[in-house]
Amino acid sequence: MHSSNSARFKMTGALSMLALTLSGCAALPSSGPTGRQVIRGAQAPDAALKFDVVDLDGAAFQKLIATPPSGRGAGQLAALAREGRVDRIAPGDALQINIYEVGMTLFGNSTQSATAGLGTAGAVSADVGDTVRSQPVNVVTVASDGTIRLPYVGRLMVAGSTPYDVQRMIEQALHGKSQSPQALVTVVNSPGNSIYLIGDVNRSGRMQLTAARERLLDAVASAGGAKSSSADTVIRFTRGGQSAEMRLGDIRAGSGDDLTLLPGDRIELIVEPRSFSAFGATPKVSQVPFETPALSLAEALARIGGPNDAQADPKAVFLFRYDAAAIAAGEPPVIYRLNLMKPESYIIAQNFPMHDKDLIYIANSAANPVSKFVGILNQLFAPLLTARVLTRNN
Repeated sequence: MHSSNSARFKMTGALSMLALTLSGCAALPSSGPTGRQVIRGAQAPDAALKFDVVDLDGAAFQKLIATPPSGRGAGQLAALAREGRVDRIAPGDALQINIYEVGMTLFGNSTQSATAGLGTAGAVSADVGDTVRSQPVNVVTVASDGTIRLPYVGRLMVAGSTPYDVQRMIEQALHGKSQSPQALVTVVNSPGNSIYLIGDVNRSGRMQLTAARERLLDAVASAGGAKSSSADTVIRFTRGGQSAEMRLGDIRAGSGDDLTLLPGDRIELIVEPRSFSAFGATPKVSQVPFETPALSLAEALARIGGPNDAQADPKAVFLFRYDAAAIAAGEPPVIYRLNLMKPESYIIAQNFPMHDKDLIYIANSAANPVSKFVGILNQLFAPLLTARVLTRNN
């Protein structure tokens, strides 16, 4: 009877200790939920924020790499492509005008520049021996109403015309007043045919476009390039009141995103370093910069030291990704789960690209709270047991 009571007492004590341990585990501090708790959160019907958990297996990985990038990915700037010209005169442009005459001139004696009949480009049609004189006119600025005014010519509406059109206007206006007049018009400064570069570029300011038809990357190069790495620099391109953004490192020369520039375009370079965050059973909670043009999930895990052997559940490595474009389209946020106990997971992690502001969470092992509590009990009762042993021995 005494033996039976003793056995029941020990059993009751063990059950009480187990209950105390389990209740104590719930009250212990933790770095985050377990893998099962994350899964239950996705399945909860009354959750205020719905999200999906996707296992990063072979099938899911093939689907992911076949999905085109969103947000600031390729094609964002290409939507702003437009046709346009860069040789039109606009208010504020400065024009250098030279007028060529044969024989008696309207503009008085001027410096002899050539002899007619030599066959040079732009030579006037005149008899051999006739003197061709060039009369340079001071640089003329196009007025705000788009006009210029010249002696013996009067006021001309030149805005929207090409330099060749203005040459013809001047020649027609001088017809009958001068002998075989010809004009040469050169645009020496054209704010109206310029683009503007601002922000984190080495030489910000205005850049005049030419007939060579500069592209976006040409303009950035002419300005000395970005102050930071191209992977951490965002280009905000504004045209006609519309804006789009892409990372400079994602723009390929000659692609649709390498836009042919038009007058009035504005290019702003913004430094936005890419980074990811690490939480949970890791050696250290941290925010980690990419520091390279591309970063894989395997490289990201290596940078943070991987799962902590003492507390992590290697079957529950989660990547939280917030895709604003997908959420705006009505799709829920996605959490990707990687099981590092499967060998193929390491191949997938090597080829799974990290995105800016991704969050890696390594779940705690389900046994970790129990181990913590037992460790606390050992710390509490070990001194008592030691004292009891010493007392008995003495």
